[in-house]
Amino acid sequence: MSRIPGSTGTVHPVTAWAEPVLSTPCATVTAFDAELARLVEDLYATMYARDGVGLAANQIGVGLRVFVYDCPDDEDVRHLGHLVNPVLVEADGVVVSGEEGCLSLPGLRARTPRYDRALVRGQDLTGAPVEVEGTGFFARCLQHESAHLDGGVFLDRLGGLRRARALRTMRRADWYRAPRAD
Repeated sequence: MSRIPGSTGTVHPVTAWAEPVLSTPCATVTAFDAELARLVEDLYATMYARDGVGLAANQIGVGLRVFVYDCPDDEDVRHLGHLVNPVLVEADGVVVSGEEGCLSLPGLRARTPRYDRALVRGQDLTGAPVEVEGTGFFARCLQHESAHLDGGVFLDRLGGLRRARALRTMRRADWYRAPRAD
């Protein structure tokens, strides 16, 4: 029987959107060691505790290029894994505006445009190359988490009225504090 991801991890507080670690591009992982394995376990534990489908390391205050996911695609096929040093190498297909949220922006949801297909290349915990392709909702997840590691949040993809509504909703939220540069 295989171990359940996150079962030995520690649940961390999720970093609020205004923290600099969320708007700063993350550093490349160079050590594939027990500390990295612990980080991945902690990411899974935190993601599951918060009912998320993906979580980037900077969302728990760690500025490294790592994310985990447990996300269905549009056919309800489960995709479970982690990526170290991921790079979004392709995002194409139809652009779909779908409902999106973020654990670092609790309760905020908005229809956000994303490509319907994504291809991400990175590494696993041992440093071996990994390639992950997703469509539909899973492609949205891959793009969302990759953007976090580049210093972005889904709010950055919104424009016009959608962005104005999201910012207004955010300013009313109990977790809102000092604004980051828009």
